[in-house]
Amino acid sequence: MPIPVSALALERPSLRESVYERLRDWIVEGSLEPGEQLRDQELALRLGVSRTPVREALRRLEDEGLVETASNRWTRVKSVGLEEVGQIYPILLALELLALELALLALNKADMAAMKQANQDLQTALEARDSAKATEADVRFHQVMIERSDNPELIGILSGLKHKYRRLEQAYFGSGTLGKDSPKQHQKLLRALEKRDLDGAKEALLSNWNVKENL
Repeated sequence: MPIPVSALALERPSLRESVYERLRDWIVEGSLEPGEQLRDQELALRLGVSRTPVREALRRLEDEGLVETASNRWTRVKSVGLEEVGQIYPILLALELLALELALLALNKADMAAMKQANQDLQTALEARDSAKATEADVRFHQVMIERSDNPELIGILSGLKHKYRRLEQAYFGSGTLGKDSPKQHQKLLRALEKRDLDGAKEALLSNWNVKENL
């Protein structure tokens, strides 16, 4: 099993969460490929931890549909199918529209400034053809609004689905589905949010998601 060379020993604080996030990111980014076997001893050695947090992380990833196991036989990265894009997309869109509605009145000046900065970072990354930084900036933009929904269950569900969606993007579209029009769609959304215009904000968010869908 080729483990990414960038793996560095993890810091002790929040060790379980750090192990989980590292393995999840490797799967989402494609460093650990669909069907690849995951051996807890190898992973623990490479991450500089015991096998216990690795096993716990693998169980969490199985619950989230990123890993599959056959008892006492193997644990491996779950394969992905293109049909899953069509299954996940409408759910993600509906939940993000709900998050928008819940967050509308809670967004403050600091939130808006953070979203504007993320959108500028997205524009810069797209111009530089840096897909990794573009994806990070896009996630950061939307996450401000999602966090402001102040609904932990919704935030958690969206987080899991977005990781699955990013994995599908990576598997089937390589650099992802962010297009050159995404920053413009974000600007429309920002203007509507500043006016507390729910209908306008929903229309802008729908347009932004349609940019992704149509690529």
